[in-house]
Amino acid sequence: MSETTLTPAPAASSYAEVTAIRAADPQAIERAWATRVTRDTIRGNGRLMIVAADHPARGALSVGNDVTAMNSRTELLDRLRTALANPGVDGVLASSEILDDLVLLGALEDKVVFSSMNRGGLAGAAFELDDRMTGATAASTAKARMNGAKMLTRIALDDPGTLATMTACAQAIDELAAENLIAMVEPFLSRRVEGRVKNDLSADAVIKSIHITQGLGSTSAYTWMKLPVVDEMERVMDATTLPTLLLGGDPQTAPEETYASWAKALEIPAVRGLIVGRTLLYPKDGNVEAAVGTAVDMVR
Repeated sequence: MSETTLTPAPAASSYAEVTAIRAADPQAIERAWATRVTRDTIRGNGRLMIVAADHPARGALSVGNDVTAMNSRTELLDRLRTALANPGVDGVLASSEILDDLVLLGALEDKVVFSSMNRGGLAGAAFELDDRMTGATAASTAKARMNGAKMLTRIALDDPGTLATMTACAQAIDELAAENLIAMVEPFLSRRVEGRVKNDLSADAVIKSIHITQGLGSTSAYTWMKLPVVDEMERVMDATTLPTLLLGGDPQTAPEETYASWAKALEIPAVRGLIVGRTLLYPKDGNVEAAVGTAVDMVR
């Protein structure tokens, strides 16, 4: 994908400049995408280390017990830029407005970029499981010369919104494939417990979610999986031949325990790397650089 090794100067060097550009010259965002140095998804040892930051667009702002942890956009951007500055971090998954900020700041040069498509299933909403496409499209992802797009696919057998979500995801998979772009599918079997949506992280539930979602769309040629690390990962991964990245989730366990589970799962050949957000961007000790460095060492 890369056409030049010259890195263009960033359009903005501060968040105040980002806002000023958005007000006075919004076309600068399109120019920044058009001149960005892109890269192939796979290179080197074929493994990927991606940071994720699309939670806020679904109203999910909590990290652990801190329900307002992700309230500050500039703080999140600071953390993302710290992560992306590590040369072992291949790229980022985020919603469109975050990606536009990052491209203006020059943080996406020679990086893999995944857009986020369905953010309509707002956290805590009555319609949470009707997760329609309210974010990026296949066309916008292709125009910006990104590597692909991610879609959350929660399946609740007692919620009719699931069918709308599955239908939208199937269409998105086909549209991305038509553009030769990766469709990153994040499946869960979900249910409501005391009014809140909970994902079933048992091995058999994850296996069933894989089988359902890897059959979406008319082609699987460009479909990848984004899966949680659960017990019996070897058995879980035997459910698919699709390339898979492991997600981190909302950090609840001790960092050492989390890292150990990632390291073990990364030994499975079908696992191609990590795609982690809050665990690395909001570590308990606050040291983003160290957390990212630990994850990079595992992947590399």
